[in-house]
Amino acid sequence: MGEQDLNLSIRNEIAESRSEAVKMRTETVLEIDKLSKKYDECEALRDVSFSVNKGELVVILGPSGSGKSTLLMCIAGFVKPDSGSIILNGTKINDVPPYRRNVGVVFQSMALFPNMNVFDNIAYPLKIRKVAKDEIKKRVEKMLEIVGLSGLGGRRITQLSGGQQQRVAIARTLVFEPSILLLDEPLGALDRKLREEMQGEIKKIHDRVGATTLLVTHDQEEAMTMGDRILVINGGMIEQMGTPEEIYNHPKTLFVSEFIGTTNVFKGVATKEGGKTVFKAEEGFILPLEKEAKGEGHVSIKAEHIKILENRPKGDAFVLEAKVAQNFFSGNFIKYEIDLNGTIFRVIDRDP
Repeated sequence: MGEQDLNLSIRNEIAESRSEAVKMRTETVLEIDKLSKKYDECEALRDVSFSVNKGELVVILGPSGSGKSTLLMCIAGFVKPDSGSIILNGTKINDVPPYRRNVGVVFQSMALFPNMNVFDNIAYPLKIRKVAKDEIKKRVEKMLEIVGLSGLGGRRITQLSGGQQQRVAIARTLVFEPSILLLDEPLGALDRKLREEMQGEIKKIHDRVGATTLLVTHDQEEAMTMGDRILVINGGMIEQMGTPEEIYNHPKTLFVSEFIGTTNVFKGVATKEGGKTVFKAEEGFILPLEKEAKGEGHVSIKAEHIKILENRPKGDAFVLEAKVAQNFFSGNFIKYEIDLNGTIFRVIDRDP
């Protein structure tokens, strides 16, 4: 078995494992039904409906201004929707104040108390709920162990790294056992290396605790890495919801196709030619289609699905002759811009 076959096999196993895990979680914790919110004339949310099952980590992904943070703030109770329902564990909570919703929220700023040590920061939600001291000590020590901060309870927040502070924020939110955990761009303030490390840490914490989680991000890689399912939102509306594999490989809308990954999108007409279905692009070239199609539409080709060859291969492989306009070395892959009679194709070679 070659390296490409092995990589494909591993990806398939991961996809199947993640798909099975999603299917096993059937108890609905959160249900959003036709939620809408306007700010003056701006529609932040429009008839948003979806559900989250117990133990799932669902990522809300979208560009800036898409409505993802507004959606999270409505669920938390900090923003009141104009219409629609928010149902948590079978109970409509639209009119329930934030502090009575049993919802945990972690913001990008983390909002930790610098005048308190790590232990007291994590213990704070339990103290205001008047939990007994012995129980507080037990729960906080357990959370410190879960988030990998055992022995650091006496440290000041200012003595911690950014990643450690983020773990404290998550521990403080989980310690009172909320029905759902909401993370609003939790890694946005961290540098790239630390952000990648914390993606894995948050996923580990989630898998260990089993907390039902909604995480907001604009970062595609973060969404693909962390989510059991991804909800893609744009202009206040849901474009698609599915597993990372479904979102990446089977986009249902033009926006999802263009937003996820590096993609070449062309407008044209699908028709029959010589007994075969082809796509005639407006740019003048023709592409073969594997599936039956007819009429106007778009074709989307991921950049890594295009191969660059120096010589025309033998056989009936579909080939277009073009020129390499530019290339960009990026370490473990190379990006190309290919010029086909004035039309630019973007290509990614992951095996340079």
